[in-house]
Amino acid sequence: MAEGEQTLDLPVAAYAAADAADLITAWLTNLGAERRASRHTVDGYGREIGFFVRFLAGHLGGPVRRRDLADLKVADFRAYLAERRQAGLTSRSLARTLSALRTFFRYAARTADLHNPAIAAVRAPKAAKSLPRPLDVADAQAVVNSAGDLEDEPWIAARNIALLTLLYGCGLRISEALGLNRGDIAAGDTLRVLGKRNRQRVVPVLPVVRQAIDAYLKMCPLALPAEGPLFIGARGGRLNPGVAQKLMRDLRGLLGLPPSATPHALRHSFATHLLAGGGDLRTIQELLGHANLSTTQHYTDVEMAQLLTVYENAHPRAKR
Repeated sequence: MAEGEQTLDLPVAAYAAADAADLITAWLTNLGAERRASRHTVDGYGREIGFFVRFLAGHLGGPVRRRDLADLKVADFRAYLAERRQAGLTSRSLARTLSALRTFFRYAARTADLHNPAIAAVRAPKAAKSLPRPLDVADAQAVVNSAGDLEDEPWIAARNIALLTLLYGCGLRISEALGLNRGDIAAGDTLRVLGKRNRQRVVPVLPVVRQAIDAYLKMCPLALPAEGPLFIGARGGRLNPGVAQKLMRDLRGLLGLPPSATPHALRHSFATHLLAGGGDLRTIQELLGHANLSTTQHYTDVEMAQLLTVYENAHPRAKR
């Protein structure tokens, strides 16, 4: 064996015909010698191609040949990814698996005239987004109750209380809250929010949220026209998200909370606490304005009265 040449794990050697096995050996050698991939990467790709060939041998009913590799369809690749999913791979790991296969087929097309257009049509599974961990009810309420303790200027303290009360009490994204104009807070018990991709939703406003906002508006020394921002900085401009992030950092230090206690964690706490209090999942999704609800029109038929009833019965801030 030449220096730098890769040996094949048992799955490839046992389940691939000689022509396919030679191509895979050359690919792995190329990765290590010419592409200067790390040993860890080469070993990982070698294991993955071994799993793939073993699957194909069972899937196709015999040793895998080069022409079998060229003839694979999108359904074959999807079947393999489904098997790996059943074996416990995460979406992130499946994406790496698909990346390894694409790397091999690009090499095969470049060096062996083996072309498989199907691999380009296989979409990598989306990695699951990690959600911020919710605060427990006591910590969430402590954040809201302490929001004004770190500011000497009374109106700014009232603004901070109103902002965090709104995030936790209505489940808004920080961008949604800071994007509100003064005119969006009209009289009544609802609030119209402009969410992602310009989707609008209407959410109920609990009395405790209304009271916090009214207190801020009363104390604010600057004029707030209806078409101007609701939450402003000391110079009168729309409040920057960095101010809210710093506020939460300071509150984490004051209250001894973990780094996961962010403005977005208040939104996640809103949903979690509603669920724990008996709130209906679909109603909560409507309140949050999740993207999948924009394509599911029957959720929009939920009456606002029902939303408010669920909201007031389930949310801990409504029980004060």
